Amino acid sequence: MDSLILARQKHPGQRNSLDALCKRYGVNNNHRELHGALLDAEILADVYLVMTSGQSSLSLKETPHANSRVNVAGKKSKARVFEIPIYGASPAELEAHNARLQDIHENSEGGCLWLSSEFEEEK
Repeated sequence: MDSLILARQKHPGQRNSLDALCKRYGVNNNHRELHGALLDAEILADVYLVMTSGQSSLSLKETPHANSRVNVAGKKSKARVFEIPIYGASPAELEAHNARLQDIHENSEGGCLWLSSEFEEEK
């Protein structure tokens, strides 16, 4: 979603620069001395949250009720927990993978990183 298009839809005919949106939505940008992509992106994320949902922050931390949800009747119900299956590579897939690594090693100037001792030490 383009935040500028959204801002123009919500506030037609008004200034919709990042500074104007910060002022309109009460997002603090006083610590911004220069325009930097990373800082502007962080500020824009705050503006976008307020502009789209009234949310004041984005938190992925677990809340006390993270495992519950409200059903249609307004009663809390336990969220279903699913086992996620873990599939390993078959012997044939491992053999094909190792053959490919060997091919890369033989046909490249620098060799294959995954076959190097440096890579093995990092594991």
